[in-house]
Amino acid sequence: MILFYSKLQNDVLPQAKGNSKNFFMPKVAPRTDSQSSLLTKKDANHLYKLQFHKVKPEALTDYKQLCAEHLPKISANKELQMECVGSWSCWYGDQDQVVHLWRYTDGFPSIRLANQKLGMEEWYQDMRAERSKMLHSRSNQLLYEFSFWNEVLPREGPNIYELRTYHLKPGTMIEWANNWARGIRARQENSEAVGGFFSEIGDLNVVHHLWAYQDLHHRKETRQSAWHKSGWDNTVYYTVPLIREMKSMIMIPLSYSPLK
Repeated sequence: MILFYSKLQNDVLPQAKGNSKNFFMPKVAPRTDSQSSLLTKKDANHLYKLQFHKVKPEALTDYKQLCAEHLPKISANKELQMECVGSWSCWYGDQDQVVHLWRYTDGFPSIRLANQKLGMEEWYQDMRAERSKMLHSRSNQLLYEFSFWNEVLPREGPNIYELRTYHLKPGTMIEWANNWARGIRARQENSEAVGGFFSEIGDLNVVHHLWAYQDLHHRKETRQSAWHKSGWDNTVYYTVPLIREMKSMIMIPLSYSPLK
């Protein structure tokens, strides 16, 4: 993977003369393998599911209690090969929304196994039936994690979390990864980088970056300090033209979330 990114970083157009930046994007070598094979970790077969639940405002407290009672059971059952690595309620962004991030430790076989086993559990079916009464809508995506991002690990709090979502132009994911493989170094010194993912099933050409901060002021200072680090300006300059749409959501961990 290191050799792959080194090749990508060298395949750029000559720089324009003078102090102005080159207005062309870095070119990459023709792909010889699938996107997921090129961009994911080779030593892990993890697959992630990101769930978005739009909760009825009057049911939000009951919904959180229901999740606190039942979701830890799933993570504790090692036979399922799935675990909830984070659960949050939205603070700023889409109100009355709860977000869950699940990790399947053996990829697609884990999803099949978990669906089969949970489908036979009466408590799980009862939980889903009760939960459905509390929701306006729900959606999910299956994601891979970028090889150059941190592994998602439990984190002590208190923290707030920012989920930044980017809808990219089709065919630009490799270029995005090429630039962020270098740029992420400028965002790891303060330990704010939690995880980076790209969609495999669901809305396609979507990237999610998950960050942790002490509070909103710490977020502002941390983001500002990145501009004083070498290379961060290039990361922003070369990735902004790849974006079709972007959004930010500030989230608060739920009581049982391993990411506090």
